[in-house]
Amino acid sequence: MLERLDRVPDDSILGLMAAFRADSAPNKVDLGVGVYRDARGETPVLDAVRRAERAVLDRQATKSYVAPAGNAGFNQAMERLVFGPEHPVLAAGRVRSIQGTGGCGALRLGAELIRSAAPHSLVYISNPSWANHVPLIGGAGLKLERYPYYDAATGAVRLTAMLEVFDSLPAGTVVLLHASCHNPTGADLAEDEWRQLLEVVKRRRLMPFIDMAYQGLGTGIDADAFAIRLFAAQLPEMLVAVSCSKNFGLYRERTGVLHMVTETPVTGVAALSHEVRIARTLYSMPPDHGAAIVNEILGDGTLRSAWEGELAAMRARLTGLRRELVRELAVACPQRDFGFIGAQHGLFSLLGLGVDQVTRLRTEHHIYMTDDSRINVAGLRTENLAYFVQSLAHVVANRA
Repeated sequence: MLERLDRVPDDSILGLMAAFRADSAPNKVDLGVGVYRDARGETPVLDAVRRAERAVLDRQATKSYVAPAGNAGFNQAMERLVFGPEHPVLAAGRVRSIQGTGGCGALRLGAELIRSAAPHSLVYISNPSWANHVPLIGGAGLKLERYPYYDAATGAVRLTAMLEVFDSLPAGTVVLLHASCHNPTGADLAEDEWRQLLEVVKRRRLMPFIDMAYQGLGTGIDADAFAIRLFAAQLPEMLVAVSCSKNFGLYRERTGVLHMVTETPVTGVAALSHEVRIARTLYSMPPDHGAAIVNEILGDGTLRSAWEGELAAMRARLTGLRRELVRELAVACPQRDFGFIGAQHGLFSLLGLGVDQVTRLRTEHHIYMTDDSRINVAGLRTENLAYFVQSLAHVVANRA
């Protein structure tokens, strides 16, 4: 049977990682992989995570299964973190949650639920969007379309074009939105723009599916969840997929959650029952270790304060790198305006380079980024920022 299979192409980012590892150049720079890195170029285990992990392991008496819906304490703690502890949808019992295997698992659970409820649904994703949105959502059997989002010339959101498309969609269309720190562009909607979008979503009776993978790494824990809290307060239904990989540094623990906001608590119970069945068919039970750590942090005042401090430091590093990069590029590459990098948020920015320029940066300067010129800002540090700026300026100035 397996002899019939042909080898499929490598995942582009995984292939980029392999190429970087194989490069022996001492000055190589990795701006491709989407993980946070500190000033030493490392992806550290947060101190709050280490302390919480010790507490969890010291208290843990069994490794038995938790439940298909996951760690109940974690699910509830994440509801309070995402929606805010006083949000009316929580008081009304209109949120049900299921733990997922990372943000990817949460997205897939949401897609499978949509297929169960409305198998012919159209799902609109931003152009551009995170590459894995397509296989995660489309792999559930849902048809995907694109809506305009990013203006490469200005580095800003194409709000007018986005609103026009949304205002033309039929009722029940699912719109996949990035809550903050848009991947791959870093360009986010302002609060007033989210309000404008909400009015169209309400009028057209669209179904928001919001992906939040970077809460706290943009402008703040509460600010990064603004759109979710705004939409939940005024819409009967929505789905929210959340990842704990970046803000808790729990990448390999695969920790995430899908929140379902429903019009009534009864509908929420029904939706959760479907999700439990879906989870049983995909992986049966989720891993508990990362969820237990997050629950420990969010439930302990001292640990939570420590985590928020570490998260604020990560956010400040990203903001500082963006400002420094803009300053250095203004001097080294005055013929091109990279000021948009300073106005964007989170790990990523799109430089607006051609594939040929990206290839030259990789082959001539050993600087690695995805072919669409997405860079992970956290890959920069004192030791390599000037080299990156000079290399980029050289490629921009000498385009074949």
